[in-house]
Amino acid sequence: MNLLNEYKDKSILITGGLGLIGSTIANKLVKLGSKVYILDAKIPIYGANFFNINDVKDNIEVEIGDIRDRDRINQIVQGKDIIFNLAGQVDYTYSLDEPHYDLDINCRGHLNILEACRRYNKDATVLFSGSRMQYGKVEYNPVDEKHPTNPLSIYGVHKLTGEKYHLAYNNHYGLKTIMFRIANPYGPRSQMKHYKYSIINWFIRLAMENKKITVYGDGSQMRDYIYIDDVADAFIQSAINKNAFGEVFNLGSGIGTRFIDMVNTIVDTVGKGEIVNVPWPKEWKNVETGDYISDISKIKNAIDWEPKILLKDGINKTYDYYKSNKSFYW
Repeated sequence: MNLLNEYKDKSILITGGLGLIGSTIANKLVKLGSKVYILDAKIPIYGANFFNINDVKDNIEVEIGDIRDRDRINQIVQGKDIIFNLAGQVDYTYSLDEPHYDLDINCRGHLNILEACRRYNKDATVLFSGSRMQYGKVEYNPVDEKHPTNPLSIYGVHKLTGEKYHLAYNNHYGLKTIMFRIANPYGPRSQMKHYKYSIINWFIRLAMENKKITVYGDGSQMRDYIYIDDVADAFIQSAINKNAFGEVFNLGSGIGTRFIDMVNTIVDTVGKGEIVNVPWPKEWKNVETGDYISDISKIKNAIDWEPKILLKDGINKTYDYYKSNKSFYW
């Protein structure tokens, strides 16, 4: 499909649009001629950052607001062609300490979006950003969408619930919803203040500051890391493809990387940082899923998408970005 033709003059709402995924999508859509609106609660511990849209800020309308505000949501969804529903509580360890807070944002907030669309904008396409944490303990690799879903954290439970809401509104009301289970995203525009969202980004900061990088065990655990531009392109391409409506997709690189190899790549790229192996913390065993590699054949077949950025190249691009823009993220 010609994205320029499909997106020109489209009215787009991005909830959580000042964060990593949302701002990357926003930057791309402005260049495609879309009318972009961002709603972001700008909760301090998460990744909202106005610098993320600095290059296109004159072409985006931003409102500081919360998806838990039903009256505001009822208004803002009206007239939007596509809604990238990305707002969320993103720390799965925090969800264990504050489950009601996680429930309010990751379940009630998304239910507000869907109900508002049902009542006031049935023609909208709504895309939901879920997590690979919805699977829980991995029984086989690569993990396809038919793998059992038994989340180990409250965050995973609520993300799975949010996905089920979007499926239900597709099945019962005909809303055009698309659901993703995202692996481990990283890249430019991610927050760099703590490790609780993008571990690659956090390790890049530690390396840049020549600090110790902690690896649990021997680092042999396998993970799937996906560069942010590949994530954004998958969202953008699927939103205008009827093959994606009502479907759940894994979104990853499809490549398994040992944790220690990822860390070594960061240290080699930055040229600084010290790797320290430590025993697995007892509490971590309760949320460790085991090796994880995404089976991405379903989305590749449905929308003719595939990831383009290899891990080494993505880490290099990310490091270059923060070298130039450190003052806006530290």
